[in-house]
Amino acid sequence: MAPAPILVTGAAGSVGGIGRTVVEELRRRDLPVRAMVHREDERADALRATGAEVVAGDLARAPDVVRAMDGCGRMYFGMSVSSRYLEATVTTAAVAREYARLEVLVNMSQMTVSQMDLTSTTESDQHRLQWLGEQTLDWSGLPVTHLRPTVFMENPLFSVFVYSSIAQEGTIRLPFGTGRTSPVAARDVAAVVTEILVGPSSHIGRTYHLTGPASVDMTTMAGEFADALGRPVSYVDVSYEAWVNHDLRALGLPDHVFQHLATMARLHAENRYDRRTDDIETITGRPATGVRDFVHEHPEMFTK
Repeated sequence: MAPAPILVTGAAGSVGGIGRTVVEELRRRDLPVRAMVHREDERADALRATGAEVVAGDLARAPDVVRAMDGCGRMYFGMSVSSRYLEATVTTAAVAREYARLEVLVNMSQMTVSQMDLTSTTESDQHRLQWLGEQTLDWSGLPVTHLRPTVFMENPLFSVFVYSSIAQEGTIRLPFGTGRTSPVAARDVAAVVTEILVGPSSHIGRTYHLTGPASVDMTTMAGEFADALGRPVSYVDVSYEAWVNHDLRALGLPDHVFQHLATMARLHAENRYDRRTDDIETITGRPATGVRDFVHEHPEMFTK
């Protein structure tokens, strides 16, 4: 019998393109993949070009999830920041319990969940939805593996307020104070997802915390960018209120996303992102991507 397809949700997602990268890596190994996207567009066509089956649907609509999950044996659940995140998680869990026989469900969560409990109030609405989502999946009895990455190198906090600012002014303008952080490259997270989907048995019931190779403050990170680029880069610690009300608001983000990024910046200043683990290297066999490698792989991000 042909192997059951692997379902990859969020396959056309934007920040870091983890779902897309997972599809591409699985197809390179000649594994059958069903990629779920929110709508039909050129990104869906690009996924089909890899040999993946593509289905369009809404993760918060049970009929769409039933159709996507039908016949699949393994699943990656990833969804962009959304006020409907918990609804989609509960729907996915209910469909998987009722209709599927999954060997593994790899759940993309985030690191702040590890610092939260039932009465936590200082995190964003999205953080709370992801904490509740993990509870739901644990209660479901499904064979789940949770991944908790720290802030992505491709997150707007970095792509806009670090890389663009470096390209234009040679500065990093963020309200992180002396807080330390260990941003993680999306390609490293995608590599972890891929390895777990390919060989899930030893990962069932585990939770992994995915970070970059070092946790440093922004002044130190500015020095790392300067070394990698061969030109001066400095960190400017700006007022949190001014940054939120002027710099962040200028991006015109939906309220839910705006509040999430504003909270992430505040938690950075409170040193809540000072984490470092070897989970990426343990699972993939290669060290996490650092600043120098990221700059060399994405030179276009640092030019005007």
